Amino acid sequence: MDLPTRRSALVTGVSRQAGIGAAIARALARDGADIFITYYRPYDRAAGLAVDADEPQRILNDLRGWNIRAEGLELDLSDPKAPKELFDHVQASWGQISILVNNATCSLRDGIEKLSPEHIDQHYVVNIRAMALLCAEFVRRFRAIRSQGVYGRIINLSSGQGLAPMPGELAYAATKGAVDAFTRSLSAEVANLGITVNAVDPGATDTGWMPAELKAKWKAESPMGRIGTPDDAARIVRFLASPEAEWITGQVIRSRGGT
Repeated sequence: MDLPTRRSALVTGVSRQAGIGAAIARALARDGADIFITYYRPYDRAAGLAVDADEPQRILNDLRGWNIRAEGLELDLSDPKAPKELFDHVQASWGQISILVNNATCSLRDGIEKLSPEHIDQHYVVNIRAMALLCAEFVRRFRAIRSQGVYGRIINLSSGQGLAPMPGELAYAATKGAVDAFTRSLSAEVANLGITVNAVDPGATDTGWMPAELKAKWKAESPMGRIGTPDDAARIVRFLASPEAEWITGQVIRSRGGT
């Protein structure tokens, strides 16, 4: 296995040009990091977000324009074997990565009357189990390159469920709220390995899913008079992934424009 000579990042949930994942991948690529992405088009179709089937490939082509390695894999992270298989795949071709961004999520509407075991499990297996197992694989394999002077970064995408209620998306709210607690506890456990662990709460972000009336309402209520963009979240992730953020760990960064 070759040890990395420069930063390399694994970013999950990168399937749409307008998404937060794609913005994060672009921001890290501009900084010179090699990028490996995952995507899962069946979820995009189920959530009503899918556009073009070749969109992930177009994202990869754009990333290569920054003269970095960029590869991707379509992967169902709800499969309990997926995290290990993903890291096996990346390690076989690239070696150990140094940055993990857990951006993939499951967000489907419910409400208390519609809540079911299946619906809760649908969210849990992606938003919590897959995120936690990806972190575990990262940490286990990072030990092999710790002595090479490589720093590690884990960045989880959180949400604002600890700040305000989210009726109609109870399973999403419960599972994303748990990301904050996991992030804080993991950060203390791996700090001695040179790995920082933080979460980013991007607030209401316009990735193409907002109905016009809801977007207008949130814009009017925003202290800054606008809705968050994917690039707003990406800039925070880019900083947390950098050497300058080495003293920041166990934090949930609220990038919400004052809301």
